[in-house]
Amino acid sequence: MRVAVGYVPIESDAGVPLLSQNRQFQWFSRPTYVYPMVPASAATLLASRGHDVLWIDGIAEGLSQQEFEERFTAFSPDLFLLETKTPVVKATWRAVDRIKEIAPACRVVLCGDHPTAMPEESLANCRADFVLAGGDYDFSVAELVDSLGRGAPPPPGFFWRGESGAVETSGPFDNRRHKLSDLPAIDRELTKWRLYSRANGNFRRLPGTYVMAARDCWWGKCSFCSWTTLYPEWRFRTPAQMLDEIAALVDTLGVKEIFDDSGCFPSGAWLREFCEGMVERGLSRRVTLGCNMIPGALDAAQYALMAKAGFKFVLFGLESANHGTLERINKCPLAKNVAESMRLAHEAGLRPHVTCMIGYPWETEADARATIALARSLFDKGWIDTLQATIVIPYPGTPLFRQCRENGWLRTEDWDLYDMRGPVMKCPIPDDRLRALVRGLYGSFLTPRFVWRQLRSIRTPSDAAFLCRAALRVAGHLFDFRAR
Repeated sequence: MRVAVGYVPIESDAGVPLLSQNRQFQWFSRPTYVYPMVPASAATLLASRGHDVLWIDGIAEGLSQQEFEERFTAFSPDLFLLETKTPVVKATWRAVDRIKEIAPACRVVLCGDHPTAMPEESLANCRADFVLAGGDYDFSVAELVDSLGRGAPPPPGFFWRGESGAVETSGPFDNRRHKLSDLPAIDRELTKWRLYSRANGNFRRLPGTYVMAARDCWWGKCSFCSWTTLYPEWRFRTPAQMLDEIAALVDTLGVKEIFDDSGCFPSGAWLREFCEGMVERGLSRRVTLGCNMIPGALDAAQYALMAKAGFKFVLFGLESANHGTLERINKCPLAKNVAESMRLAHEAGLRPHVTCMIGYPWETEADARATIALARSLFDKGWIDTLQATIVIPYPGTPLFRQCRENGWLRTEDWDLYDMRGPVMKCPIPDDRLRALVRGLYGSFLTPRFVWRQLRSIRTPSDAAFLCRAALRVAGHLFDFRAR
């Protein structure tokens, strides 16, 4: 079968959509592309089973609508796996209908956290043939292709229109039946990894790429996280598999920096075996690593072991300085002592990055300012190096979205507005003040001590280039949250 995997071009005055491999959607005035690990795995698995696969990312490749259609029709796929998210789902529906016009015989499969949460909605609003309500796009689409070839019913997790026009389903998605260790190593050339190797704010050394040790987070209970719907059960690959993949990326492709995009990197015995393997294989001297981590999950010795293994960049979800908010969004209890985790990671030689959100329905401006004050304090002490700030969005399918509906907190269900540039929940803080507070978070690093430390940290041309790119991205974020 001929299968296309990728993303349609989405043109907007809002900027470039950060859609691939992203738990929280944003428009960026300065393009940022994240290598989509699970769709790339889907393309690889299909190719390994003898199917003819086209990787087509209209966003990262910068394709016009005409260029996308020409390439798509020239390949003439039998099936198209297309990922979408809430803020662009209406644009995706229009794109699906256009695809059915230019390629009527092509079956379109929609996937992503929004279709997972509301599969019937997408079938009602576009001509998609199937909606996958689950996150293992690779296993599931390969099983679907096999079922279609045999004339058998779709595997679990799919929704479609029956002959009568009524929505039918093959039953609930269950990721426990899929073992990540069964997947082949991702074919980076097939999936055009270089498209995502440079325009990315996480990478200090270029080219960089992504890996994924687990799907998705061992805590997996944060009420705002859209990926809890995709991966209800946490699973992980073996340390040996990860080490083999990293070695191949370094030896074959010349990758210099790697970010693991698991919701939280595995800890405990798994982490120790992985880090010791990085050192034993000599990889710790050849490549820089980064990952997501929950504050409070590791101690000083574990951070030191990570630094020895080649880790530098570690991303922590701070979310809010308000402990009451952390409890209400069901953040892991370990995450309350954020400052101590930042101190330990920094002293081990790591570069902590934190994510913050404001605009919770129950937080006052004083609460939001406390989060800004905490971020500024961490920057001033040198315990964090970078930050990402957003307005909190309740994505469909999450516990936070259900709470919003139950409590009447939603201002709108126009999905176009769920893009983090403005609030969609009722909040005590006026809209313009919210955007000003986000800009305040991005400006919280501008303390003289922090700026001086960054300048003193420059050791190589790549360090200087990274700081220049970082400054431009901060300027872009300030523009993204400008007053309206």
